[in-house]
Amino acid sequence: MKGYHLGELEELVLLIVGILNQEAYGVSVVEEIKGQTGRKVNISAIHTVLNRLEEKGLLTSAMGGATEERGGRRKRLFSLSASGRAAINEVKEVRNRLYDQLPPLALDFSHG
Repeated sequence: MKGYHLGELEELVLLIVGILNQEAYGVSVVEEIKGQTGRKVNISAIHTVLNRLEEKGLLTSAMGGATEERGGRRKRLFSLSASGRAAINEVKEVRNRLYDQLPPLALDFSHG
């Protein structure tokens, strides 16, 4: 285990980039997070996280083609790297191992 230390937003962004598969860029990540979780996130925060995850080697990026709806500007498209996939898998394994150790919810008869 490499020991990936991810913040909650970093983990969420990694998962969303993986889900969007080749269509992940700042605005699409923001929209997908809102659609999947109901959580509103700031586009600047998402750009910061995307760049940080790329610097860590967990994401890769490439410039997409220019589009008319963006006034001819190109988008930076992000995708999971092999390390990014490994980080997601490791975080999931750790979380599952911890969840599996929770005792069953006991009935509380003290409030009778």
